[in-house]
Amino acid sequence: MEKPLILVTNDDGINAPGIRKLIELMKPLGKVVVVAPETAQSAMGHAITVRIPLQFHLIQSQEDYTEYSLNGTPVDCVKFALHQLLSSPPDLIVSGINHGSNASVNIIYSGTMGAALEGAMANIPSIGFSILDYAHNARFDEAEKYILHLVKLTLKKGLEPYTALNVNFPKSLETDYKGLKICRQSRSYWKEDFEERIHPSTGKAYFWLKGSFSLLEESHDTDEYALKNYQVSVVPVHFDFTHYQQIEALRSWENNLT
Repeated sequence: MEKPLILVTNDDGINAPGIRKLIELMKPLGKVVVVAPETAQSAMGHAITVRIPLQFHLIQSQEDYTEYSLNGTPVDCVKFALHQLLSSPPDLIVSGINHGSNASVNIIYSGTMGAALEGAMANIPSIGFSILDYAHNARFDEAEKYILHLVKLTLKKGLEPYTALNVNFPKSLETDYKGLKICRQSRSYWKEDFEERIHPSTGKAYFWLKGSFSLLEESHDTDEYALKNYQVSVVPVHFDFTHYQQIEALRSWENNLT
């Protein structure tokens, strides 16, 4: 049987430990092509590059494995792979493993999930993996069997059209996670502030974005609840932002022009 083609990307950059672990796990499962940003692109969301030329570099090529870096965003990497580098669409796109949470509202800012959603827009089954640990030496051992389980099932069964999975792992306590939790995105927001600082060489003020995460619910069917209870959260997501329940409520606006 023909080996499945798996596209790997991330937002932490081509040399991040998370993507190196993901590459290691994907290699035995099929033909792997890596296209990842040459530098860290965290919090880029669904950004694309339109003001500077894109350049890619072939890092290595061997049987069933090819690796490139690109001077763009995670979404650029997926677009460039699909429309320039690959002769046929991949069977699966995996993004990550991101250092830091992409659960709840964080998905909006996430370059990791931006890449996965770009894959979903092309109707390619896509998964974004993240771990709640920003450390460079974050432990991925407990996540390995869950990543392989989800990837193998997705390759076998597929996903609903135009769907991606947002998968988040709790920070490792060096014991196995308490299973998978298929759940929904929790409601939350970031209470943000700008800290004013003085540049030591110029004496001029500059500002640094700060914030605290505020959870708006404690429901048992959410990703944040799963992570709090040391479970792996799996949220199926898509890019249709329509608030369907509001459509009928707004119908009266169509003909009542003021």
